[in-house]
Parts: sequence; C-alpha cells; structure tokens
Amino acid sequence: MTDRPKRLDRFTLIALGVAVGAAFGLAAVYGISAMQRNPTEAACRPAGELAKRLAPLARGEVAAVGIVSDPKPMPGLTFTDTEGKPRTLASFQGKTVLLNLWATWCVPCRKEMPALDALQTKLGGDEFEVVAVNIDTRNLDKPKAWLQEVGIKQLGYYADPSAKVFQDLKAVGKAFGMPTTLLIDPHGCELGTLAGPAEWASDDAIKLIEAALGKAS
Repeated sequence: MTDRPKRLDRFTLIALGVAVGAAFGLAAVYGISAMQRNPTEAACRPAGELAKRLAPLARGEVAAVGIVSDPKPMPGLTFTDTEGKPRTLASFQGKTVLLNLWATWCVPCRKEMPALDALQTKLGGDEFEVVAVNIDTRNLDKPKAWLQEVGIKQLGYYADPSAKVFQDLKAVGKAFGMPTTLLIDPHGCELGTLAGPAEWASDDAIKLIEAALGKAS
C-alpha cells in the first residue's frame, strides 16, 4: 500500500515529462512553419514599414507605381557599365535605386529618359541613383549615340545586350513590357514597380523618391 502512491507519482511525472516534451516539439514545429509561411525576408522587414509610408504618395504623375505590401529581395541582376565591365544590382546596395529598363526601339522609353536624367540631376548621389539599363540587342552603338544626341548627361550608362535582365524580372512577375521601372531600397528589397512610363521629374515623383530616402517632411 505504501508503494502505490510512489508509483503513481512516478507515472505522473513521466506522463508530465512526455506532455511537456510534446508541447515543446509542437511549438518548434509551429515556429518553423510560421517562419516558412512568412514571405518577408528579415532584411526586407524595414522595407515593409517604408512601403506603408510610400503608398499614399503614389499619386498624380506616379499614380501607376504599384507600391508592394510585402517587399522581397530583388533577384540577382547582371549587366555592364559604360566601360563594358560587369556590374550587378547587388553592387548598388547601400543606395536607394530606381532601376529602369529601356531600349531605343521603345518610344515611351525614349520619351521618359530626359525626366530620368533630371531626377538623377536633382537627387542622385551617395544615397540614390537612377540605374537605367539599356536592353538593345543589336546596333549596340546606337543607345550611347542617342543619349548623347538628346543631351542625357547625368545618367550612368548600363547595358544588357542579351536582355536577360528583362527575362529575369519577367520570370518573377516584375516585367511585362517596356519601359519597366522598379524602386529598390538600400538592402536590395523591392518597394514598388511600374509598367510603363512616368514623369519622373515631376513634383509627385520627387516627393515619392524623397520619402523613400527618408527626406519627406
């Protein structure tokens, strides 16, 4: 009779241990599942908060800019600089970037290029750059000649004659036509996308970019 309570206590402790272990196991599995379900990469969490502040500013001349609700890291995009040396989008980390894909055969692209040049003139520097990537696949001297002809002086010249950068963006649902423009934070996270041209030198565009830089009043 005196041993029974002890056995019961022993069995109770064992059962309690099993229950606690199972609870921790479920918690771990749930935590991992929650992390897997969370589509926002850790590096892009600040971009999510910034995107919320930018959304009301996508109006007027930049009303067609789709500010993302759940920023993701941009894919690894590669192109060349004015000297033909390889560059990557990742090499611009630390800057807010307005990535623009354009071609000389694209009339809306040519039309918005002076505005992009004006935006770079006004806001370009250590914190921001317009990265305009030409995707002409033939007559490769033509884009540089055209830029010089129309007086584009502030934009750096970037090119991808294979147009792979367009295909890479298309593969993740970020490029449907020309021009394509993306606003990217200093960590390489997408803030917004625009399919088509915009008046990038307008007050609306300036306010949007300044807000992305944390300079809005």
